[in-house]
Amino acid sequence: MATPNNSDSAVRLFIDGQVHAEWESYEVDSDLLIPADAWRVTLSLGDAILPAAIVPGKLFELKVGEDKVMVGRIDEVGCDVVKDGAHFDISGRDGAAVLLDCSTPIATKQLATLDEIVAMITRELGITQHEIRGASRTKEKINVEPGESAWETLTNAAEANGLWPWFEPDGTLVVGGPDYTAPPVATLILERHGRGNNVLRLSQHTSIQGRYSQMTVLGQKPGTSHESGKHGLMATETDKGVSWHRPKIVFDYEADSEAVCKTRARKLLTDSRLKGYSLIAQVQGHRIVADGRPSDGWLWKPGQRVRVICPQMGINGTYFLMARKFSGGRNSGPRTQLTLKEDKTWVLDAHPHKKNYRLGKNAAPLQVLDYSKGAGQK
Repeated sequence: MATPNNSDSAVRLFIDGQVHAEWESYEVDSDLLIPADAWRVTLSLGDAILPAAIVPGKLFELKVGEDKVMVGRIDEVGCDVVKDGAHFDISGRDGAAVLLDCSTPIATKQLATLDEIVAMITRELGITQHEIRGASRTKEKINVEPGESAWETLTNAAEANGLWPWFEPDGTLVVGGPDYTAPPVATLILERHGRGNNVLRLSQHTSIQGRYSQMTVLGQKPGTSHESGKHGLMATETDKGVSWHRPKIVFDYEADSEAVCKTRARKLLTDSRLKGYSLIAQVQGHRIVADGRPSDGWLWKPGQRVRVICPQMGINGTYFLMARKFSGGRNSGPRTQLTLKEDKTWVLDAHPHKKNYRLGKNAAPLQVLDYSKGAGQK
């Protein structure tokens, strides 16, 4: 098994000009489907006192080796004092934390582009850098109700354009999508003979719960004096991965054309497939070992594509890295857990909102009625 250089996997926290790196244990999480990357460290200081700068709300910068992984603020500081000294538990999150915790600073209707919406949401919350990676639609009319979280408003605006938000290690808010044209950054191998293995453990989980052979979305067209128009639009998509009849029918208030119905059906079907499969790999270190590739030495990061070979599981193909967890500490070397999904399954089809609907709690996901359980049940 190829061995990474663990000296370049040291996790360091920079707080108020001071560097902290001696941990009993640490975890650093990043997941494209879970807002706010997060970290947690534990340390023992004996008779020493925790530096005064390590308090909730303090700005931090987290690095692995010399590479920046995350910037944000400390969330929590816990202290346990016993006979042998003091033990501390410290955690923090990246820039998404303030968007999750705080309400959207705007509360009036206005026409705005996606770039303008992102700027309005984030400016007052101290996020100064953002980038739109992808084509956005024309101006949208928005109406945010008091109390709606900034993250809620942001994700609805992004999804209306077929995009998704996340934070880069330097604190830049990005609204974009997966790049399925990028080559795999590495090949993970786990074979019984052991030659070339670079995976400690590989776990596969599949589930039929929430999977459907076909997804039908009903929409509403303008009514006439003879008919209401409700359920007057319909589109169906099929999942060839489900070999027996498992139909699902939903009604989407905002689907006002067959094209929108079709896009929505495809999105719901791929989301169900995404939830039904995970491949989890445990590897040594926090960096990619890929001799001869440009990615050799990079940190593992969600959004990368990875080839996996495991004959015992019948696996030989490319997967999408959805989530990554760094862990380690005094009594264990650095390890990384990679959560992989089927390639090209995470689909971000645009779901435009009608101008008289707001980009918030009543947006598309909460406007869907499930008719598979009986008419009108949510």
